[in-house]
Amino acid sequence: MKKIQLLRLLRKHIKLSEKRSVAYEQNKAAKLLIYLGGAFIFVYLIFIAILLAMIINSSTHYTSYEFFFGLAPFILTADFLFRFIGQQTPVQLVKPYSLLPIPRYTCVELFIYSSMISPNNLIWTAITIPYTIMTILFSEGFFAALGLILSFQLLVMINSQWYMLARTLIIQNMKWWILPLAVYAIIFSPIYIKDFETFFDLFSTTGAGFVFWHPLTYIVILILLITLMEINKRVQYRLTYMENAGTENSKLKTVSEIRILNRYGEVGEYLKLEVKSLMRNKNMRKSFIVAMSAVIVLSLVISFTDLYDDDFYKAFWVAYIFILYGGMTLIKIMSAEGNYIDGLMIHKENIMQLLRAKYYFYSVTLLFPLLLMIPTVFTGKYSLLSLVAMMCFTAGPIYCLLMQMAVYNRQTMPLNTKFISKGNIENNYFQVVAELIAISSPIIFISLLKSAFSENIAFIILLAIGLIFIITHNFWIRNIYKRLMKRRYKNMESFRATR
Repeated sequence: MKKIQLLRLLRKHIKLSEKRSVAYEQNKAAKLLIYLGGAFIFVYLIFIAILLAMIINSSTHYTSYEFFFGLAPFILTADFLFRFIGQQTPVQLVKPYSLLPIPRYTCVELFIYSSMISPNNLIWTAITIPYTIMTILFSEGFFAALGLILSFQLLVMINSQWYMLARTLIIQNMKWWILPLAVYAIIFSPIYIKDFETFFDLFSTTGAGFVFWHPLTYIVILILLITLMEINKRVQYRLTYMENAGTENSKLKTVSEIRILNRYGEVGEYLKLEVKSLMRNKNMRKSFIVAMSAVIVLSLVISFTDLYDDDFYKAFWVAYIFILYGGMTLIKIMSAEGNYIDGLMIHKENIMQLLRAKYYFYSVTLLFPLLLMIPTVFTGKYSLLSLVAMMCFTAGPIYCLLMQMAVYNRQTMPLNTKFISKGNIENNYFQVVAELIAISSPIIFISLLKSAFSENIAFIILLAIGLIFIITHNFWIRNIYKRLMKRRYKNMESFRATR
């Protein structure tokens, strides 16, 4: 079979695997919301393109292509960050083909080629095409406009390969975050070494080489693209082979018995399980570290800067700092337990005690952002009442919402494997919708209460609602448990299928 035929076959398999996913049928309504959100983003990018075109058409300091390529580093940095939301690395898809008579290196190579022609790489044409039509097409000609669109598309493809390499290494070891931080520190160094104008001039001068088809400019960019592709092939193949062959060294770890939790009976045992899972299992430990690091960084930004310091963003930040950890980890409730769900189902009400233990554990973690936000009380940015109210509101209705996912999550999350695990690909759009509701509802609620009452009264109402949900947590946890048990055989089958 030729490589072109194999590439077409693999792309067909990817589409079929999405339709055969255990989450496909349950996510149709949520998927529609995602598509509507994508359409909104597309229209928003077109609006940005029109705005940029209007700015440069009224300016005489830069030409249209110089202005665009001066902004290109910011667009490409945003593209790199947005890819973490949904783009998978090719090696995550290799496992089903590892036993077939297809060279594994060829399989990795073809998945990399497939990612190059992915529709995700075309999203920025919503900016480049309207921009070139309004600024370059009629003044510089068709080929100049085509040069800008094509050259920037090549830069996006390079960015996709750079993202694959960075994310593959980061999944292997969190220390690799130093690599993208160092690269972007170098790229933006002219700003803090000299000034923004020097930075802008440096990148804007490359625009002429792309727009007017200078051969050397395109040769350099093609060499960079091919080099990144070759590095990706070797790095991803090597790491996938190591994991598939089980060659990674593991060290025995001594974990405390946590005897202080013995007094809480069965719930205490499940609290031990949660703590030990975070300490022993790579994926869970990494998620915990990332979430806590994000909380620390965000709290420092809120406490010691005036970034977006208006009424709306003050409400947004005070809600987001508390919801962040649960939104990243609690939203996947029961996914890790899918690895040993059969054992949990042996005794009656095991699952209910597990849900209680998880609720207590994640409620206690809310003390961490509360302590980190104490400096904002002394600076006058937030009151102690607002912080305590938001903490209780998060532990109440927000966690009640997120824990509903225990009923609907049916994909097993791998505990240690990183690349080739069957259940490693996230496809639960209900999780996305639940996260959006969890983040947006407190902000809307706070804004409505502030419009009707004073700020203190608004947060007192928020505190009261949170306390009601906390006091009645046994009732809604039991409701989740009953609904989960009605679906237990369906969920257990899906957990086994995605291990």
